[in-house]
Amino acid sequence: MSKPKSSDLDFRHLEEAEYALRMRQHDRLFMLLAIAAGLIFLQGYMIAPLIPRLAEIFNVSAQEIGFIVPAYMLSYALAALFYGILSDRFGRWPVIQVSMVVFITCTALTATAQTAAQMSFWRLLTGLGASGVIPLTFALIGDMFPYNQRGAKLGLVFAAMEGGMAAGSAGGAILEPFVGWQLLFIGTATAAAIVLWRLRRYGALFDAPVTTKFPPLTAVFAGYRAVLSNFRGARTYSYVLWNGIYHSGVYTWLGFYLSQRYEMDTLSIGLNILGYGIPGLIFSPLIGKAVDRWGRRWLIPPGLGMAALAGLAMIPFIPPIAVTMAILVLSLGYDLTQPLFVGIVTDLADEGTLGQTMGLKVFTLFTGFGVGSWLFGEVLRWGFEPALAVFGGVQLLSAIAAIPLFWQEKPVDSPPLAAK
Repeated sequence: MSKPKSSDLDFRHLEEAEYALRMRQHDRLFMLLAIAAGLIFLQGYMIAPLIPRLAEIFNVSAQEIGFIVPAYMLSYALAALFYGILSDRFGRWPVIQVSMVVFITCTALTATAQTAAQMSFWRLLTGLGASGVIPLTFALIGDMFPYNQRGAKLGLVFAAMEGGMAAGSAGGAILEPFVGWQLLFIGTATAAAIVLWRLRRYGALFDAPVTTKFPPLTAVFAGYRAVLSNFRGARTYSYVLWNGIYHSGVYTWLGFYLSQRYEMDTLSIGLNILGYGIPGLIFSPLIGKAVDRWGRRWLIPPGLGMAALAGLAMIPFIPPIAVTMAILVLSLGYDLTQPLFVGIVTDLADEGTLGQTMGLKVFTLFTGFGVGSWLFGEVLRWGFEPALAVFGGVQLLSAIAAIPLFWQEKPVDSPPLAAK
């Protein structure tokens, strides 16, 4: 089980005024990191509702332009493996800086795309750049806080991510007719640049690099093998993968679903998809506190089941307002699962390998995102009913299996920070 190192938050001996100042600095640090995570999810999630519009702009099929989603997700997944390993050796802050600079640059350059192929290229590079921020923020929480106090901080970051989902899902579709899709990317890059500028003043709060030597490949693979060779690790990563496949598959094609079944325009699609992200924005901090108090076994199976029922509910022709409600439930199902999986992963790492372990988690999740969006699109050739039935059915089975599989995820007592 990973524990905070002696340098992390070990300042309770300080004078009261200095201690209060240090705590405020940490709060501001995590608030800025949460905003950065929200912006990354905003630009990632504003793509799906624009698929019908972008297909029209670039004069390609929805399946062809839909490739921009897995191009981003899979490159994000691959790069996360390296960012995590690098941060364990060279420190979290230098890697986060590099990641944000590449993300800002490539997000802005996406606005220059003239064809679907060019947009896919820039999305691929953006994914390579973006994936160093969120997993290292999670790793930093694991560095600084004991296991039974991580839920609240993870809840803050996931609330920002869910806010980014909601803003991207609705904002992209709503604003595109007025400002154009190019300005959406330029605006996101500008906001991220401001956040990076603000973050620079808190660089001293991060841990100093452990070593400047890159580990041999045998040590890297040994770290992965150690995490995946035990039941708890294999079970958690398996659920991270499938849950990513399910949510990405259903969400990516919601815009196309609303366009084809209900003949909605871009603005209406944005308003209906607005619900994806709203529950997390509101409830993620509360979910984080509930996890710290009661454990994960009471929340993960219901979260999986709710997401399954939301997808299955969209198989018959239901009123648009019912679709909006199903999207809200789908989003809440995500909020009750992925943040909780992250908490478990922070407890799997050995000393000095948390970045690598978290990188593997993000690689697994975003591989699921990329595979899910592609796989659902392929099954979609037979219609929305078969696609939703297959995805929803497997998700429901995973929810039932999760009851015994996660039953041991109870709260773990941990000594107070003052004792560390």
